[in-house]
Amino acid sequence: MLAINYTTMRNKMKSYFDKVTDDCETIIVTRKGEKNVVLISLDEYNNLMENAYITSNKAYYDRLIESKNQIEQGKTIELKACDMNDE
Repeated sequence: MLAINYTTMRNKMKSYFDKVTDDCETIIVTRKGEKNVVLISLDEYNNLMENAYITSNKAYYDRLIESKNQIEQGKTIELKACDMNDE
């Protein structure tokens, strides 16, 4: 995670955008006398939103934990992909 001031961000915006998208870097942009902002990639944002949804839906979260426990206990089955040419 990087913390930079607004002026530095403005002067090197492309470089910082590339760090966020290419290197999965999170950047805090500090602003004198104003609230700071955080810059993250769209992929990271989507991941955060998906995690927020999963953890806010108790039934979905419980099913996810149950599935995780089944995998850890070796309670899995192997499914074979259907061959579309067998129709």
